[in-house]
Amino acid sequence: MFARNLSKRLSRALVCAFSITVLCTMFSSTASAQNWNKRTSVTFSAPVEIPGAGAQVLPAGTYVFRLLDSQSDRHIVQIFNKDESHLYATILAIPNYRLQATDKTVMTFAERAVGEPQAIRAWFYPGDNSGQEFAYPKKRAVELAKVAKVPVLYIPDEVAPNIVAPVKTATEAPVIALKEVPLKAVKPTGEDVAIAEVIVPPPVQTVASLPKTASDLPLLALTGLLCLSVGISLRGLCAR
Repeated sequence: MFARNLSKRLSRALVCAFSITVLCTMFSSTASAQNWNKRTSVTFSAPVEIPGAGAQVLPAGTYVFRLLDSQSDRHIVQIFNKDESHLYATILAIPNYRLQATDKTVMTFAERAVGEPQAIRAWFYPGDNSGQEFAYPKKRAVELAKVAKVPVLYIPDEVAPNIVAPVKTATEAPVIALKEVPLKAVKPTGEDVAIAEVIVPPPVQTVASLPKTASDLPLLALTGLLCLSVGISLRGLCAR
């Protein structure tokens, strides 16, 4: 009888320990996914323009920005409605850098034509120095460059329909086409300019290695405490 009760207690303890381990693993995976795709809800109080086939204007409201792909020097950003049931754009972007991280999630051109909405130039995830500089179709990029008086990234106009294509994964043809298309920048004068004059590169690290971030430490500590608790419980059961 004693052996049977001990076996049941051990089984319950092991099941509990396994469940805790699975829960922690799922939590860690979810946190990592959210950090990778930089999912951000943004609320605009006025209409804004985003890249599209022609001038694409979003009404005032809440939208979701997130990365679809960031495995190279070209990143793919997607913009959805509030509940992510509708995709407005799949945009080619290049990492850009700002000297001071803030809680701002988007940046707009400083100037705009009278009566027109501001056009989004870049998206910065809150707290990040590195953000995403958007590329517009060439015709619209030339217009924006003249109004804003700064160079603007552009892609050929014939590739623009890929921006509004309904894609879900980074392996679909419209996304691949965006990643492989020639990417340039245009000056307010209408002349092409080197992308290096538009994009601010990240600073060169002066140390061999940087300390590991502490983002996973709380989870690891919690896992350790849970494992310790399970161990103490098993020890108590075995001692009875």
